[in-house]
Amino acid sequence: MWQRIQTLYLFLSALLVGAMFFCDKAGDISYLRYLPYPILMGIILLLNILALTTFRFRVFQARTAVLSAIIALGFQGWLVVDFIATGNQPVFHVSAVFPVVCAILNILAARGIWADEMLVRSASRLRGARRRSHSRNTNKK
Repeated sequence: MWQRIQTLYLFLSALLVGAMFFCDKAGDISYLRYLPYPILMGIILLLNILALTTFRFRVFQARTAVLSAIIALGFQGWLVVDFIATGNQPVFHVSAVFPVVCAILNILAARGIWADEMLVRSASRLRGARRRSHSRNTNKK
């Protein structure tokens, strides 16, 4: 599980979203003050943990990572709208860009997972072709 780069991407993504629970959005305003923010952060974190733990089911893992990236991008968009609506008065912290970094990491992880899946499928196809040709040769003798 930990020997693949996509696992590291998913882990870093989960860490970033988990760190948002303890960071301030702007000034002394926490993300936990407005209820939809922690709900979205919790969903993204749960999807990342789910993607981390379902490494045996690569297709499901990749789809979970992509769904997490989509939700993270939506959350980032919501933060941008919130920033524009405040009229640039409060200074947003660096944690306000964590969702877009999380989305990038999730997309990179999904690419790695799909690449692994394609590698396994091609090896499986080759193995099947080899078995079929071997069984034909043994039947002829």
